[in-house]
Amino acid sequence: MFTGIVTDLGEILSVEQVPAGLRTRIRTVYDTDGFDIGASIACAGVCHTVTAKANSSNGNWFEVESAAETLAITNVSTWAVGQKINLERSLTLGAELGGHLVLGHVDGLATITKREDHPDSVYFQFEAPLACAPFIAKKGSVTLDGTSLTVNEADGLLFSVFLIPHTLEVTTWSQRKVGDKVNLEVDMMARYAARLAEFPREA
Repeated sequence: MFTGIVTDLGEILSVEQVPAGLRTRIRTVYDTDGFDIGASIACAGVCHTVTAKANSSNGNWFEVESAAETLAITNVSTWAVGQKINLERSLTLGAELGGHLVLGHVDGLATITKREDHPDSVYFQFEAPLACAPFIAKKGSVTLDGTSLTVNEADGLLFSVFLIPHTLEVTTWSQRKVGDKVNLEVDMMARYAARLAEFPREA
């Protein structure tokens, strides 16, 4: 479980094919002695399990492995050496919930259709996959590349958000451009509400 509040900009050090899919080594400011092998870390919004780690004078790092399904429905397959990605360690009991409850289970890829830079914010518009669009509501929450954001407008497959300068500074969003595909996770409460609505109420 996560909150969608990015706590580090990791840098991809290596990507290699393995029988399970891809193995990625990521540089981090996290003290890797502070979590165990098997710990969960959201990498660009995708929940991954730590398979190796070390503190190093050249920079701390950890490794994750991405299976075939993850590669099929997220942007992990496009990760490249030198790329920065949003990181968040898993939520601990009693910690402040600054964003919203995030599972790290990506529902699909949203495509950036518009970017407008303003003096005090940046406006992004996205096109959501058809299966995800019904779960995205105006003033609701959405997770994009691991960042908890509030939906500004939602109309059909299109929805938009405004990002403040702080968010642009501490995440990868300053680098995002029209045409980029980002990991989308809809609000889990919307998902449960939709599931409940599928069943008729008893008389």
